Amino acid sequence: MVFRGLKKMLTRISALFKKRGEVKIGLYGPVNSGKTTLANRICKDWIGQEMGTASIIPHETREIQMKEKVTIKRGKKSLMFNLVDTPGIATKIDYEDFLKHGLGKKQAKTRAREATKGVIEAIKWLDDMDLVLVVLDSTQDPLTQVNLTILGNLDARGIPFLIVANKADKGDHHTKKVKEAFQSYKTVAVSAKDGINIEGLYDALLEQL
Repeated sequence: MVFRGLKKMLTRISALFKKRGEVKIGLYGPVNSGKTTLANRICKDWIGQEMGTASIIPHETREIQMKEKVTIKRGKKSLMFNLVDTPGIATKIDYEDFLKHGLGKKQAKTRAREATKGVIEAIKWLDDMDLVLVVLDSTQDPLTQVNLTILGNLDARGIPFLIVANKADKGDHHTKKVKEAFQSYKTVAVSAKDGINIEGLYDALLEQL
């Protein structure tokens, strides 16, 4: 019995060290909130290459993308992790939304199917995350069904997360609305495009993990 108990304890310790070496940070949020732009900013800063293609067309990211062994260093602290960019979460995906951006009907329907599949995959990956950055477009209403659903899921699953109020370059009053809407959660205001307060985000990541 003692040997069996010791074996279980060693297995748990081994799993813990394995997990520490494979930390996953996921970027989640609604469509066009700037997740891929932020992923590109982080990857360019620390590994010198971008993650993927950002676009104004909704659901440009339709598959899970991951960059491994991204290492953030701030003073004496460092953190190595796998960065995961996920498709934008949406409660409804209509192919007609893509027609407005100049896509043909066949292409629009294909993209809608791919986007739906991407959302399902993103949700499946959620339990693999050690930390989630919930990227919100601070120029939009923060209290949407999608945002509340994402945060509610994270709370229910006990997954640590930070809210990233993106597009801070559009004005402080926008990011303040996000902070006021979710006062019980930690929020970091950044501009992924311009790099505003990106150092503050890195400090928050190191503090959180």
